[in-house]
Amino acid sequence: MRSEKRENMFIKSVKLKRPKLLLSVIAAVAAALVVCLVIAAAGKQPESYILKTEEDRQQFIRDMGWETAKEYSSCRSVTIPEEFSDVYRGYNELQKQQGFDLEEYQGKTVEIYTYPVYNYEGHTDKDCMQLTLMICGGKLIGGDVCCTELGGFMQGLKKNGK
Repeated sequence: MRSEKRENMFIKSVKLKRPKLLLSVIAAVAAALVVCLVIAAAGKQPESYILKTEEDRQQFIRDMGWETAKEYSSCRSVTIPEEFSDVYRGYNELQKQQGFDLEEYQGKTVEIYTYPVYNYEGHTDKDCMQLTLMICGGKLIGGDVCCTELGGFMQGLKKNGK
């Protein structure tokens, strides 16, 4: 007699209801999206501008859309305060919107270059519009375009519409 060995195989099937399946797929896609966003954010560094020479500064100013004098009207050294006043905190908010952060430079001495702006729409008085670049160790760390008239205003470095 021959002995036969029989193996029993059990198969169990699981049937997912559509809402559960849909939720599982959405959760998996959401998790993958979160992972992708975290990886992208970790690898993204704010743009850095090295402006060591007047030629570098002039090219940057043109890239931002502004027409200015061929040389700065003033350059002065300023120490960024170690403790920010409300005014400095407000100014730093403008810098953060542009991808800069002056908190990194608290207590450090920086050069501030000022240029008259010739092509700000609606302002024909070239003496009232100016562009300021804040530079530390040849690196742009902040800046603005402002109107120095009474009741003036301030904006970021990029010309509107560029």
